[in-house]
Amino acid sequence: MRLEFVNKQSLISVALRKDFHSCKFSSSPQVAKKLNLGDEDFVSKLLDRRWALASPETKIHQIKVSRHHKHKQAGYFGNLSFKNNSNPLLGDGMLENSNDHASFYVVRDDLLHPLVNGNKARKLDGLLPLLEDNSITDVVTCGGCQSAHAAAVAVSCAERGLNSHLLLRGEPPETATGYGLISMIYGNATYVPRTLYAKRETMLANHAEFIAGSSGSVVALSDLFEASITNHVSKKPISAQIDAPRLSDNIKKVSIINEGAGDAAGLLGTIRLVHYLSRDHIFGKNQPLKVVVDSGTGTTAVGLGIAALCLGLPWEVTAVMLADTFDGYRNLEQRLVTEFLRFCAFSLCAEVVDRLNDGLVHWLERPHPRKFGNVLKGEVEKCQQIAQQTGILVDPIYTLAAWELSTTLSQEEVGGSKIVMLHTGGTLGMFGLAQRYKPFFRLSEKV
Repeated sequence: MRLEFVNKQSLISVALRKDFHSCKFSSSPQVAKKLNLGDEDFVSKLLDRRWALASPETKIHQIKVSRHHKHKQAGYFGNLSFKNNSNPLLGDGMLENSNDHASFYVVRDDLLHPLVNGNKARKLDGLLPLLEDNSITDVVTCGGCQSAHAAAVAVSCAERGLNSHLLLRGEPPETATGYGLISMIYGNATYVPRTLYAKRETMLANHAEFIAGSSGSVVALSDLFEASITNHVSKKPISAQIDAPRLSDNIKKVSIINEGAGDAAGLLGTIRLVHYLSRDHIFGKNQPLKVVVDSGTGTTAVGLGIAALCLGLPWEVTAVMLADTFDGYRNLEQRLVTEFLRFCAFSLCAEVVDRLNDGLVHWLERPHPRKFGNVLKGEVEKCQQIAQQTGILVDPIYTLAAWELSTTLSQEEVGGSKIVMLHTGGTLGMFGLAQRYKPFFRLSEKV
């Protein structure tokens, strides 16, 4: 078996910024400077490739936040209620809007695919064509027993004729449901002991070697990403890519996707999304935005930050930490930026490179921290209230956290920056939660 791994460069040393822990978002001089740092030509060249999604477009809704009169009974959001405008004014209309009431925008990436979460679809948007263009036959990845990432890889690979091998943490449930069920139906799912899963890199590498066998090979995803930039692999005509010679059915060419697609190649789709959102008829390039996203691995938040900086946008990216510590997310940010710059620094001006190394994301704790995966009393009812008042489904693990922060910021920023929540999805996760937290899902008919 032939291994094709590249050596990782040491991480860039970055001073931790304690102010990222604060929920106070005063106007930052560093953000204002971004207007002079943009390199749209670089971004355009980076995005000149083949994509999994036919278009970067997505629906955008606006949520108006209102306060009840005191005599009305308070709900789980206190005296707040929500109203959805599914056809809001965008572009110049946003600037003309006096913003005399609290509101925030929701980027409806949860609607991109019926089974694949929005942020997962974005991560795979630029990644999957790299696999196809290089005749990869099998993909190995990992996740929890209700991993939206594993399910997304399974579905997306099956749609393209690739074999997916999913290593799921823990013991198989008595009855598969939610993302676990999708992973089992679409992919080759194997449950692994938690002690083995704790050493993810070794686990993934060993399983990839096993799948490749003695005659196959394991190809590093970072090599494919580098080739797409230096050799412009993805710029070949689609017909030529489809007709490229395939390996024998008995010879495997395997690639590993890290947990949560935490790879530099997984940043491409998010950069493409930001490029689309910054068009004049959407949010434009001059409107200050505070972009809010829930963070599992944190890859999406880092991609948003890189894109905003490279395009010179006056956008602040705020990520609600859900699955790791502040230090863990900062280390992830450093690693992804290091890998990104390893391939792209030659195309960027020195000032942009310096800013990329100086911190991109405001990492914030959830107001009520808890062990990842836990649901607190009243949170399912909050999801129910949001669904009944807006027609938008959020889940208590991920997207509710982003909704809560967006609601808070919208009341603080009346007349200031626009608040934009990236809805990453999570619908199928509700089924797994209902199986685990049965008492919390005995809901009333109306909230």
